[in-house]
Amino acid sequence: MWGIVPAAGQGSRMQPLAFSKELLPVGSRVDGERERPRAVSEYLVERLIRGGADKLCFVISPGKSDILEYYGGGVFAASVFYAVQPRAAGLCDAIFRALPLIAPDEDVLIGLPDTIWFPVDGLAALPEGGLSFLLFPVQRPELFDAVVTDETGRVQEIQVKRPDALSSWIWGAFRLRGSVLRDLHALWEARERQDEYVGTLVNAWMAGGGHAIGVRAGESYVDVGTVRGYREAVMLLTTDVAGDAPPNRSAEIGNAELKLRATSAGQETRS
Repeated sequence: MWGIVPAAGQGSRMQPLAFSKELLPVGSRVDGERERPRAVSEYLVERLIRGGADKLCFVISPGKSDILEYYGGGVFAASVFYAVQPRAAGLCDAIFRALPLIAPDEDVLIGLPDTIWFPVDGLAALPEGGLSFLLFPVQRPELFDAVVTDETGRVQEIQVKRPDALSSWIWGAFRLRGSVLRDLHALWEARERQDEYVGTLVNAWMAGGGHAIGVRAGESYVDVGTVRGYREAVMLLTTDVAGDAPPNRSAEIGNAELKLRATSAGQETRS
């Protein structure tokens, strides 16, 4: 099974950095008897492999050779390959750069390398074939792609960064058959590549008869692409030194941040 890691973004929300944002150290891991910093993208890599991926394709921009140097030709139990997105052109364009590697009868797992989420084995909840999204509860769905489903889990609409989002569940990763990826690519081409976001393209695909399901198996989700998200990720990871986290951490993180802000405000008032 393939795993696609779209890592060609500019990371403007976290600049200036002297390296690709996907290599931002967050937490640590133990290699043998030595503890070392852990790149944020390693969390996605680990989850893709736990979900069954044995081949990974990193989609990088021409200036991100540090990712190639970091991962080389293999990581954990997976072989690593690379595709290049010549210029920043959105997530859909990045994902489709890996299409020549993927057979129609293969399943594909896709996630975002600047996020950290739990449970680690969440992708195992997604069924084979078709198109399915791993959903996570968040406090501010308007910042993400909210997924509206019916009582059976069938996706009705993906609301891309809408202030009036009707669902507090967002997609954090997804699984699809290679043939579905090819259908989405054909539709994207027919729509003159106007879709930057997966959500708008999937909405158009469903309007034409496509079927997707949302699985509410996610427990906590953090976007590490901002300074605020980086702080939330550190709080999330410190709850469990072993690298796992208890359920319903999103609400706890939000409450912890509010307490930190209140404490800071009090200190400023007293100073």
